[in-house]
Amino acid sequence: MNIFEMKPLPFDYDALEGISEKQIRYHHDKHYLSYVNNRNDIEQKLNDAREKGDFSAIRTLKLNESHNASGMILHELYFDCLGGKGGKPVERLTDKIDQDFGSFENWKKEFLAIAKSSRGWVLLCFDPSDGRLHNFSVDFHDIGAVWGAIPILALDVWEHAYYIDYGPDKEKYFEAFFNNLNWERISDDFDRI
Repeated sequence: MNIFEMKPLPFDYDALEGISEKQIRYHHDKHYLSYVNNRNDIEQKLNDAREKGDFSAIRTLKLNESHNASGMILHELYFDCLGGKGGKPVERLTDKIDQDFGSFENWKKEFLAIAKSSRGWVLLCFDPSDGRLHNFSVDFHDIGAVWGAIPILALDVWEHAYYIDYGPDKEKYFEAFFNNLNWERISDDFDRI
């Protein structure tokens, strides 16, 4: 029995400007779905290990669990951030970005610098331990994450996210990503923290 299911896109496959329907279909329906399926498979293997009392493969299972669970969750956040018309965040999130980064422009410059150097993800997170927003570079879905930090915005910088549309020119993909952000939804999510 599967515990986890693929979450539908919050927009139509062809709704994004500069990110093709084909790119989204591969990314969502194939790549993201593989994390959902892998997480279900790992959950079954963990249940089997518990029933048998055989934990000889526990290290591999737990590393795969972390990787696939994080991959699933980050992809869901990534797709939830898209489907808008870009621009800037609204209300409380705008004020918090200005407070913690000096300005939206400063935040975006840092975020893009991380995107250019990251091998996996760039995340805008709220860290309750200091009450501030931070940009984090997260490799392999689960390396570089900060415990307790709440992701608000996720940019997938793995090649599977842009290569069909842009080949090795990921900076054009970053531009398309920002042009399609749904800041209203992102801001609403931040307001619920």
